[in-house]
Amino acid sequence: MAPHAIVILTGAGISAESGLATFRDPDGIWARHRIEDVATPEAWRRDPAKVTGFYNARRRQLLDPAVAPNPAHHALVRLEQAWPGDFLLVTQNVDNLHDRAGSHRLIHMHGELARVRCTSCGAEAPWLADVEPASACPACGATGSLRPAVVWFGEMPLEMERIARALTECDVFIAIGTSGAVYPAAGFVGEARAAGAHTMEVNLEPSDVRSRFHEARHGPAATLVPALVEELLAAR
Repeated sequence: MAPHAIVILTGAGISAESGLATFRDPDGIWARHRIEDVATPEAWRRDPAKVTGFYNARRRQLLDPAVAPNPAHHALVRLEQAWPGDFLLVTQNVDNLHDRAGSHRLIHMHGELARVRCTSCGAEAPWLADVEPASACPACGATGSLRPAVVWFGEMPLEMERIARALTECDVFIAIGTSGAVYPAAGFVGEARAAGAHTMEVNLEPSDVRSRFHEARHGPAATLVPALVEELLAAR
């Protein structure tokens, strides 16, 4: 028998234990900022300075020495390296914590905060500094054209065909630290379950789509995920 295929989805909850703010908690990012003002193509066209300032502040957080991958991130790297079957990690997070931990079979479906895209030529480039009005595109040299390489509300998430294919082919689907409030990611459990996968939620508290999972474990990801990984590897 071929080894089982695993798809893992992560959300803001896995990064919260590394010191990054979540979005939908009562004191989260969207409680302090209107989505319409900072996270849509229309906001960018209307007030690029405001949008750029918002993402500059968030990008600076990634440089904070106190912000680092936690045991949950490292456990998923261990699973990726040791799992004998197909493995895919899909994250809704735009931070670089999975990358810094060492994940490689990884899709950033909502883009990456540590990259910029030029609205003049379309090129992307790694970027950790603040974006300023005079910042030049590394590819074409245009100024005033760099936007964060993240997926805003109203834009299509990345690599959806690859994700959909993995969901229909996986035997196990695990969602970690997700609210279940944002689509299309909130619908992944339904796609995987319809294809016959065993589905599991790992979250601080029940998500909006808890009833769609076969089983759930509730508590801190930094504690639960390493234990789950050891279980999965012991049973392979």
